[in-house]
Amino acid sequence: MHHASEPDSPAPTEPFESLDPAARLAAVLGALAPWPEDGSRPDGPVAVDATDRLLLDEAAPLLADAGPDDVVVIGDRFGALTLGALTLGPSRVRSFTDAVTAEAALDHHLSADLADLVRGGRREVHLVRADLYTEASHLLAGARLVLLQLPPSLAELTEIAEAVARYAADDVVVLAGGRVKHMTRSMNEVLAASFTDVRATLARQKSRALVATGVRPEARDAAPAFPARAVLRDRELLAAAAPSGGTSPADVTVAAHGGVFAGTTLDLGTRFLLTTAEKWPGADRVHDAVDLGSGSGLLATVLALRYPDARVVGTDRSAAAVASTQATAEANGVGGRVVALRGDAGEDLEPASADLILLNPPFHDRTAVRTDAAHRMFRAAGRALRQGGELWCVFNTALHYREALTRAAGPTVHVAQNPKFTVTRSRRR
Repeated sequence: MHHASEPDSPAPTEPFESLDPAARLAAVLGALAPWPEDGSRPDGPVAVDATDRLLLDEAAPLLADAGPDDVVVIGDRFGALTLGALTLGPSRVRSFTDAVTAEAALDHHLSADLADLVRGGRREVHLVRADLYTEASHLLAGARLVLLQLPPSLAELTEIAEAVARYAADDVVVLAGGRVKHMTRSMNEVLAASFTDVRATLARQKSRALVATGVRPEARDAAPAFPARAVLRDRELLAAAAPSGGTSPADVTVAAHGGVFAGTTLDLGTRFLLTTAEKWPGADRVHDAVDLGSGSGLLATVLALRYPDARVVGTDRSAAAVASTQATAEANGVGGRVVALRGDAGEDLEPASADLILLNPPFHDRTAVRTDAAHRMFRAAGRALRQGGELWCVFNTALHYREALTRAAGPTVHVAQNPKFTVTRSRRR
């Protein structure tokens, strides 16, 4: 069974350059797959969902008249919105997506064959990438149409809406779509804080779009609310951050962009992992340490404070997390020793490069419960550990990861357990 998109589109029977825009769009969307998968897994992701199609249909009249600097796509999953927008009109689209995996899928789909479909007889089309967190003005300056897959968190939506209001054109139209079951009235309210008019389209195939127009003058001039900052004084955090023979810091500052899990708080799993810090390897054994799946960067900062002579890497697939990790490290005076990298499940880590890895793996992929990323992170950690290096992992006890950790990283023992979480130590053979 083929699940590349929903529903499948028939192959065109005439040359692509002679097709009308709707037929070219159907051809492009039909050629997409949820890369790196091929769409054949029954419970796997789809490359083009009903929200993508609804947004492109709503945007079609605007895209037909769009200029080369008018259109921005945020939150694309496999390239449907970006490639669809390019197919329907403008010669250039600016695009940002938080997950590095989504960027890789878009790169894959910009192959020669698919690019020909997108061009539809035109000489050139261009994709311009910019980071929402470090290049927001470059991404959004003068934009007149923003296509957005609604993010799962209100904080992330707030940050996006504020950035659009700050940098886009006064007449910008924001089309933000999602599955009805995941949309709330609060999303309307978030958009209404930055735009004067917010309305919802009719639902179609269990998806709906919000349309926001009219930038509020006060939103254009407001100071950015993100990254949000908080000063934490949790006992477990401060104790873990104390170097051997040294004193604990008085506090730890956390900086978090809107899309980061747990925001500026200390989540329960990380808190429980920190209670085992006295059993982590001594400073004489840790020259290179890794916070795998770094999120806000709290663990990366703890590692830098606890091991003042160590080089620390914080890595995450999320652009929001990478920016937050660097900001948190800088806020605590260790920015020069923490390197924040954007990579997929630790695949960017050098083999045999780490003495200590801390991991609080995710078990959600947006709104779906998935453990795929955790298992890939275990394998990446196993590759990255040096001989005798240690992986310390915290996870929901019900997930029973011990055997998987042993296979991927080395002999694994339970170190601590409470009613919800388990902490294990895996040592590289």
